Amino acid sequence: MIEILLNIIAPVVITAGIGFFWAKSGRAFHTETVTGLVTNVGSPMLIFSTLVKLDMELGAFLEFAMYAALSALSFCLIGLAVLRICRLDIRNYLPGLMFPNTGNMGLPLCFFAFGEAGLALAIAVFTVFSTLQFTFGVWLSSGASSPGQLMRTPLIYAVIIGLGSKALSLSLPVWIIDTSVLVGSLTIPLMLLALGVSLAGLSVNHIRLATGLSLLRLVMGFAVGYGLSILFGLEGVERGVLILECCMPVAVFNYLFSLRYDRAHGHVAGMVLISTLLSFITLPALLLYVL
Repeated sequence: MIEILLNIIAPVVITAGIGFFWAKSGRAFHTETVTGLVTNVGSPMLIFSTLVKLDMELGAFLEFAMYAALSALSFCLIGLAVLRICRLDIRNYLPGLMFPNTGNMGLPLCFFAFGEAGLALAIAVFTVFSTLQFTFGVWLSSGASSPGQLMRTPLIYAVIIGLGSKALSLSLPVWIIDTSVLVGSLTIPLMLLALGVSLAGLSVNHIRLATGLSLLRLVMGFAVGYGLSILFGLEGVERGVLILECCMPVAVFNYLFSLRYDRAHGHVAGMVLISTLLSFITLPALLLYVL
């Protein structure tokens, strides 16, 4: 069992660690360029290639996307309630509670834990949360949003084209599929390297508040993932992926948006850093539970 856990956790920790120590050594790493490549090219290609090669019924994929949407709604409602009770600013802290790191950490963990089947389901979760983060999340942080913001997100087109091809059983040219697989394969390692670099540059402000909200993110994630898996009778890979993705720490994009829109970015940085460290500590027990 220890070997199984190492096979899942070690690639994630080591790759993120390379990014962390690369940044700490003072070497150049153009985070904006890498993030742009991952967001606008790598992730859409990964999603498209996974959808067109999806070895599962389209209905099952969409059904799992619905579970992801319900988990996001649950995070939103619980987060709203807690923040109101604690009299904390909703626009500052709700995104961090609502949007877990389903990409940088969630995708590789689900892939290493459950293989291609796990990755396909994890991409359903990642797609839902990414769409919400770049629409509702931007509105929360900025106070303004528009339909144009969604239409400028390549990820949306990758989902539409991929699902359309799958639904119509289109036979795409091999070169298109191979290109999307090749470019999409860059996404997970680049995500993990960028995660490590981002963590190296964060500083923790108001550690008590950041720790409390980080614990809430992880506990709430497990409660929601476990609750939905019981409610809908999920088992095996579906149950494992949903719980794993729900238990992910605060997404780095929450920090980037808080920095861009001046939303208590020091506190949000603390949430990202502390929740990620806590997540690495709790991962062995979590994986033992879902495997």
